[in-house]
Amino acid sequence: MLLAVNVGNTNTVLGVFAGAELKWSWRMSTQSERTADELAVIFGGFLEQHELSFSRQISGVAIASVVPTSTRALREMTERYFSFPAVVVEPGTRTGLSIQTDNPREVGADRIVNALAAYHRYGGPCIVIDFGTATTFDAVSDKGEFLGGAIAPGVQVSNEALSSATARLPQVELHPPKSVVGKNTVEAIQAGLIFGAAAEADGIIERMKADIGDGATVVATGGLAPVVVPSCQGIDHHDEWLTLEGLRLVFDRNVGPADD
Repeated sequence: MLLAVNVGNTNTVLGVFAGAELKWSWRMSTQSERTADELAVIFGGFLEQHELSFSRQISGVAIASVVPTSTRALREMTERYFSFPAVVVEPGTRTGLSIQTDNPREVGADRIVNALAAYHRYGGPCIVIDFGTATTFDAVSDKGEFLGGAIAPGVQVSNEALSSATARLPQVELHPPKSVVGKNTVEAIQAGLIFGAAAEADGIIERMKADIGDGATVVATGGLAPVVVPSCQGIDHHDEWLTLEGLRLVFDRNVGPADD
């Protein structure tokens, strides 16, 4: 079985694959100061829920991380507790994607595996939107080339920034109000955050399609996708586990399929 780990700035998502099937998944907060031993305790607890362990069943680990200290700790944890090296998405790792940006080494690992999974599942051209700490929009050509993209503040980041930069506007629950015309301060902020993010997504989709082709398939993922996607008009698929699927594909291309 393969343990896939996606470390974002806010959350870390884990999944266990048996062959090509995602069997179990978990979400935890990302805390960059956690050591390899602390991560082992947390991961071990998740695995034990399904009678899995470091010494049984798991035959491979694949990691995509945008937090360097967590990447180092996860490498150490894998080697110490699983007794084999992890496959880490980084320069030199085989993905099958041609990165057509000015500096391919600076493209985040999560963006690469998202693009790979979206192209594998839906073909190209396609646009991948990841609603996370940042909202990323990535374009993939009909040949499977990573063309580049756009990056905007995420919905929760905007929520926090608005509250911290004003005297009387609170942080709000990220839940869409009944109407874009809010009847109180909380509803007004919710409308601005959620409907604003949806309008931003639809606008960038329209502009990207003008660049890469109107027939591009649009795929959304990320922890905040369930909040925004229902208010969008231009998204074709919501794929909750897209990043984990991309990690499985990367592992297969570098090591071969993990044992079932």
